[in-house]
Amino acid sequence: MALTRMSDAFGDFVDAADAVEVDVHRVDAAEFQEYLTELLETPAVGVSLDDAFDADGVELAETPVAVDPTPAALEAATTGVTPAALGVADYGSVVLRTSAAGSELVSLFVEHHVAVVRATDIQPSMRDALSALDDEFAETRGSAIVATGPSATADMGALVRGAHGPRDVDVIVVEGESA
Repeated sequence: MALTRMSDAFGDFVDAADAVEVDVHRVDAAEFQEYLTELLETPAVGVSLDDAFDADGVELAETPVAVDPTPAALEAATTGVTPAALGVADYGSVVLRTSAAGSELVSLFVEHHVAVVRATDIQPSMRDALSALDDEFAETRGSAIVATGPSATADMGALVRGAHGPRDVDVIVVEGESA
């Protein structure tokens, strides 16, 4: 699917994500489930998208994603799917709320992480992203993870991908509402 610039923030997000080897896919909400299913490598686990996407029809119900996985399912999983609270255009990062459902586990213990974010939740800068979350975190005392690209380390010399997290990362940017 060809990407076109929705806004400067979206274009900057795509460019920054590309620089850290993240593929960005823009889909309409009505196409989400079909598109996600094609992108998945099974077995797949995930965190429910219901709270993050309300009644937009963006859900995992009709996909081969096991929601609320057991530790064994998480260990066996190839792909993990999580909602992202925000995208940060400056860095191509996604902000993942920590949750009892284990969004951090689902995003970190798999070979392939798929983050799902609304197009309207892409912020131009980290300052804007933190400002957008400020009231929520002040009220709930919540926390979040800022994830930028696949896991990589050069601690022992040559760059190694996937040493402490996913080797591949995709971000699905959802536009509109489903029919």
